[in-house]
Amino acid sequence: MTRALEPVAWPPSPIRTERLVLRASEARDRATFIELLASPEVHIYLGGPRPRAELDRAVPEIPGRQPGLFVIDVDGAMIGMVKLDRHDAESPGHTRPDIGGAEIGYLFLPEAWGRGYAAEACAAALDWFADALPGESVVLRTQTANQRSMRLAAKLGFTEVERFEAYDAEQWFGVWSPVTPSG
Repeated sequence: MTRALEPVAWPPSPIRTERLVLRASEARDRATFIELLASPEVHIYLGGPRPRAELDRAVPEIPGRQPGLFVIDVDGAMIGMVKLDRHDAESPGHTRPDIGGAEIGYLFLPEAWGRGYAAEACAAALDWFADALPGESVVLRTQTANQRSMRLAAKLGFTEVERFEAYDAEQWFGVWSPVTPSG
């Protein structure tokens, strides 16, 4: 179980990158949230998709309204999400409770894959996090079979801490620490 980032003021002003806007969720994003959660392609390494009928009933009118969850927007349309949340020290693979106060996760529609959007969005979210909670590290977990996520973790500067077995697959656990300027 994860808990929201506290005491972060939320939502922040939208974050603009070269091609993206990271913003708080709005009612217009509901259909895309459902698509992300129901997509077999998106959830191939995440335990499988949830049934669309269940999501239609369960997803609120304005989904994802919580500190640390950014909608990723290109030209006014949601293409994915990035979430920074407190990491649960009891979850599988977190055998080092001394590492990482927050965990990053992300989901993107398959049509947005391969364009560098995840790297751009996650880097912007990590920069925001470093400003909002100075000195805190972030962890990332992914299956080693998910080569795209493994490459993204390396590109973002995550360092491997350990590998472990969970959910019938080898998992990778890494940590990112903000760079502190030298005086």
